[in-house]
Amino acid sequence: MTAPSDVLTAHEAPSAAAVPRRPRRLTARFFARQVLRLAGSLTVLVVASFAMIHLIPGDPLRQMLGPTAPKELVDQRRSALGLDQPMPTQFTHYVRDLVSGDLGTSFFTSQKVTDIIGQGLPNTLELAVLATLTALAVAVPLGLWAAVRTHNGRRRGTETAFTTLTGTAVAIPEYLYGLALLLTLSLGLGLLPPAGLTGPASFVLPVTALAIAPAAMIARLARVETLRELDTDYMRLAQAKRLPAWRLYAVHLLPNTLTATLTMGGLLLSGLITGSVLVENVFAWPGLGLRTVEAITQKDYPVAQAMILVYGALVLVVNFLVDILLGILDPKSSLSASNRREG
Repeated sequence: MTAPSDVLTAHEAPSAAAVPRRPRRLTARFFARQVLRLAGSLTVLVVASFAMIHLIPGDPLRQMLGPTAPKELVDQRRSALGLDQPMPTQFTHYVRDLVSGDLGTSFFTSQKVTDIIGQGLPNTLELAVLATLTALAVAVPLGLWAAVRTHNGRRRGTETAFTTLTGTAVAIPEYLYGLALLLTLSLGLGLLPPAGLTGPASFVLPVTALAIAPAAMIARLARVETLRELDTDYMRLAQAKRLPAWRLYAVHLLPNTLTATLTMGGLLLSGLITGSVLVENVFAWPGLGLRTVEAITQKDYPVAQAMILVYGALVLVVNFLVDILLGILDPKSSLSASNRREG
C-alpha cells in the first residue's frame, strides 16, 4: 500500500487520489461474484464428498458386521440403510437430507452425526484459532525486526540465519513438531500434559505444533512487505524527522505492512483447520480429527461424508471472508483484480 509523502499521517487517511473509491455498483458486483463463487464451490464439495466415500474400495457392512455374518443379514442391513439403491437415488436422498439438516447416523455407534460434529467442532476451531493468533503474534514482530535489521543489505549474517531457519521451519510438517514436542516436553521432561483436553496447559503443545510453520511463513512475508515499505517516500521523510523508534515503526510502518500479512493469516487459518487432523491424533485431542480418521478407515459413510463437508465448508467460508476483508482493506487491489477477471 503506497502512502503519500507530504504528510506523515497520510497513510492513516489516504486521499481520494491515492486510493480511488470504488463505485457502489462495482462493489455490489464484487460481493455478488464472491457469493456465487462460494455457492459453486459448495456445490462441488457436496458432490465430491459423496463420490469420494463411495469410490473407496471395500464393503462397509462387511466391515461392520464381520466377515462371518450371514449374507441374508448383510443384505437386510444394506436394504435398511438404502445402500442397495442405485447411486443417483442415493445421492438424491443424500442431498435431500443435507438440505433438511439431517446428516444421518453413524453405522458403527448409531450416534447422530450432528451430535458428533457438535461435540468435536468447537475444540477443533479453538485449536486452529489459537494457533493462528499465536503465529501472527510471533511472526509479525519477528518479520518487522528482521527487515529493519537487514535493510539496505546490512547484517548479512542475520539475513542468512533468518531465511535459513524460517525456510526449514516451513518445510517440516505439523505432526512432526507434535511428536517432537510430545517426546521432549511431555514424556521426557514431564512439563506438560501429553494428551487430551484437561485444562489450559493442554493447549500448549498442540497449539505450538500447529503454529510453528505458519509463523515462519508469515514472518518471511512480513519481512518482504516491511522491506518494501521502508523504501517508500513517506518512511524516508519520517526517518529524516528523527521520530522515536516506537512511533516510526509501530505507528507509521506497521499498519502499511499488515494487509498482505493478515490476508495470509486468514488463509493459514483455513489450512490449520484441516491440518489439525494429524496433530489432534498425536495428542488425542477431542476434536474432529480422531473421528475423521476412524470414519474413513471404517467406511462409516454418514460420518465421513459429514467430516469432509465440514472441513471443506470451513475452508471455503474462511477464504470467502478473507476475499471480502481484502476488498475492504485494499479496494484498489480488489478493483484491479476484478477488472483483470472481467477482461
